[in-house]
Amino acid sequence: MGESATATQGYRRGVGIMLMNPDGLVFVAQRIDFKSDAWQMPQGGIDAGEDPLQTALRELEEETGIPPRLTAVVAESPTWLRYDLPEDLRGHLWGGRYRGQEQKWFLMRFLGRDEDVRLDTAHPEFSAWRWVPPERVIDLIVPFKRDLYARVLDTFRPHLALVASDPAP
Repeated sequence: MGESATATQGYRRGVGIMLMNPDGLVFVAQRIDFKSDAWQMPQGGIDAGEDPLQTALRELEEETGIPPRLTAVVAESPTWLRYDLPEDLRGHLWGGRYRGQEQKWFLMRFLGRDEDVRLDTAHPEFSAWRWVPPERVIDLIVPFKRDLYARVLDTFRPHLALVASDPAP
């Protein structure tokens, strides 16, 4: 029996987006639904019938208002990257069905202007956003996702200088 497109071995299938501006800074946003100072890069679950890139473009627009035409895909993680939820969150998120997420990550170049970021989407997930240096991202993330974010940064490190130095297409 095969795995579904949306779950594998107790992990929810999803995507993450590392969005960089021409200055080499990474987009992070503050979650509305966490009481602590929780920041993250855009991410979300894969819907039935979607491929990971379709999901990444949809999630980015749903969470930030940034349409696909204002992005360029630079790289994709060669493997799925996992994180586990802390025990106290497992019963609350996603109806308690998953122990964590397994994500395909995309490095994208932002082709727009800061004014193109709109957090007042149909279903807002973030209360604030900012651009930060890549090495600062891990410090802002909730502790249970730090190892995942370190792997994302390592995966995309060879491309980071290229994104910052390349003129927008």
